[in-house]
Amino acid sequence: MSDRAGFPSLAELAREAAAQRVGLGAFNVIQLEHATALVRAAEQVGRPVVLQISQNAARYHGALEPVLLATLAVARAATVPVVVHLDHAEDTDLVRRAVELGVHSVMYDGSHLDYEANVASTAEMVAFCHAAGVGIEAELGEVGGKDGVHAPGARTDPEEAAAFVEATGVDLLAVAVGSSHAMTTRDAVLDTELIAALAERLPVPLVLHGSSGVSDEGMQAAIAAGMTKINVSTHLNKVMTAAVRAVLEGPDAPVDPRKWMAPGRQAVQDEAARLLRLYAGS
Repeated sequence: MSDRAGFPSLAELAREAAAQRVGLGAFNVIQLEHATALVRAAEQVGRPVVLQISQNAARYHGALEPVLLATLAVARAATVPVVVHLDHAEDTDLVRRAVELGVHSVMYDGSHLDYEANVASTAEMVAFCHAAGVGIEAELGEVGGKDGVHAPGARTDPEEAAAFVEATGVDLLAVAVGSSHAMTTRDAVLDTELIAALAERLPVPLVLHGSSGVSDEGMQAAIAAGMTKINVSTHLNKVMTAAVRAVLEGPDAPVDPRKWMAPGRQAVQDEAARLLRLYAGS
């Protein structure tokens, strides 16, 4: 099993952020350029960052190893705390493989299961991950629709969430408070009263999925209410794609991929740095 010594703990970073009422930026890695851009952004502003690799990204690359090992190498060279995190893994075998390869934390997603099955499978993954020194995030409850627990109308019940945390022993909990996955507009309205109630009731930090659809002001209000780990993917993908498009649609479009990927990487770095400052209240 790979050595995780020297890397920070997601649970510790999240608890520190929650105590300070600041957000912990968690951004998705699809290509190597994402990993280098995100670490450069974190170093630029002097903030920790979570680099997330989703089950879908692993599928895109044909296997988890190429993208995870490259991201771990980038994290190892960083001068700020960096956590490499497996995101939205429904496949328990993928969780086990990620831990074997040295991932620092995982998000096991059993939200498609009924409550009792979710508790049982999540508790099994918690025991496995904790035995390996790996932190684990989870979520509960399936509410129908494409986005499941992250449909805009879905809401997490604080009492059910507290029971889930106690029964499973998870380190962080993703909650449904009004955001939705893959939004390309930033007009989601979050339930800050519910966020505050969840933060007060739960002994673990809260995670917001679908943060790409939340405005700067909405995110600041959510963090002030008690939201901690802030997951962003689609928004940064939009930023990268716009920068690449501007180069390729311009005169004398380059054929060397480095000539058009570099502006895309820089755009991600700039926006990630801005978001990290925003989450820190600076």
